[in-house]
Amino acid sequence: MRENKTYDELQVGDEATIKRVCTGNDLYVFAHASGNLNPLHLPGNQGEAPKGSEPETVAPSMWVGALVSAVLGNVLPGPGTLYRAQSFRFLDRVHVGDELKITVKVLEKLGGNSVKLSTVVTGRGGDLVADGEADVYAPTQKVQIEGEDVPELEVRRYRHFKTLLDACDGLPPLRTAVVVPEEPAALGGALLAAQHGLIAPLLIGQEAAIRQTARTAGLDLGDAEIRDVVDAEAAAELAASLAGRGEVQALMKGALHTDELLRAALARAHGLRTERRLSHIFAFDVPGLDRLLMVTDAAINIAPGLEEKVDIVQNAIDLAVALGVEKPHVGILSAVETVNPKIPSTLDAAIISKMAERGQIRGGLVDGPLAMDNAMDLGAARTKGITSLVAGRADVLVVPNLEAGNLLAKQLVFVAQAHGAGLVMGAKVPIILTSRADDEQARLASCAIAALYQAKAGGGMLADAAE
Repeated sequence: MRENKTYDELQVGDEATIKRVCTGNDLYVFAHASGNLNPLHLPGNQGEAPKGSEPETVAPSMWVGALVSAVLGNVLPGPGTLYRAQSFRFLDRVHVGDELKITVKVLEKLGGNSVKLSTVVTGRGGDLVADGEADVYAPTQKVQIEGEDVPELEVRRYRHFKTLLDACDGLPPLRTAVVVPEEPAALGGALLAAQHGLIAPLLIGQEAAIRQTARTAGLDLGDAEIRDVVDAEAAAELAASLAGRGEVQALMKGALHTDELLRAALARAHGLRTERRLSHIFAFDVPGLDRLLMVTDAAINIAPGLEEKVDIVQNAIDLAVALGVEKPHVGILSAVETVNPKIPSTLDAAIISKMAERGQIRGGLVDGPLAMDNAMDLGAARTKGITSLVAGRADVLVVPNLEAGNLLAKQLVFVAQAHGAGLVMGAKVPIILTSRADDEQARLASCAIAALYQAKAGGGMLADAAE
């Protein structure tokens, strides 16, 4: 309940204070609202910091000043208050994480319902950040307001991808064969991951083309090792051979077709094949969703049968466990949530669910068939009368075929504004797939999930990692 003080109720000396912690989201919202895109005020965009130090994001002074209006409009005088004038003197800077104390005090009651108040903002250790005076029209009618009728805002900041990157702290760089990094996105993604300590890249391709790409794109190859080969086929074969001998721990797709890379990975001579079917897994950071969402298979298996789907499910569970999901909830999708013999995917889903119950699929909770709505929304599941530990809580969505997976993945990206990282599972080493359309965070996340999986699998922490 918010209640104002009318002009008649106000007394000289009346005072009100609120506290507020400055967050990165505050600064992003202010940038959108004000149009002020000064990089000094945007987290992560301050440029190069001096060696041995980290740049601090500086809150815009007018964001600090705007906090005064929160006291005036909500507390003193409160609802119904209108500004006439405001002066400020800014004496210190505010950074993300600082707790601020904003105080207003009635100095003088003027004519025409006008009131003069002092405005003071203090920050770190009580240091004075800003002071000034406000001249406002105080309300003349008593108002009580219950609750807030303000739409929520959502700031997309790679919340779940950041968690993945943080989880890689302390892990050694993953020795990764980057296959044909002969265009800027492929080479830049690998070098970016190396800068973040996620991978130690071995660049395999035509050395002259790699170096020309680096020069053209302004990329620093540093001390990255290069293996010179004649073409993409030779690069894929060499990378798979090195992985089979344990000289690299992951493969990363560059400027070649996915099937060229997978053909080499599947060649028995290289020893990368396991009893598992290869499958692709998207890990999506979806705005507004409280967890990472995995979708499989949207890139490799066109029309998988039951046996292939069992491997697809187990691959996804293993990856989810490696990413920190203790007991992944796996929803087997179809058009409906009931078994219908005329819809084969519902039969597969029911069989896979029963196989999981009997321990033939391990490490997760599996249920299906589930339609998309009741896999993701508890309310929809309850409306349909579905009793399930998975419904409304799915961490992994298993699609019936590649067409459905491709449609779902692109809807998440282009409609829900999600960002997806990608990995191929089922071989003895993870295979990192990135797209030219991926931004930096998605590329880093793809490398991060590979590093986290390999750390768990290499340490024997995944029961089914290598069969």
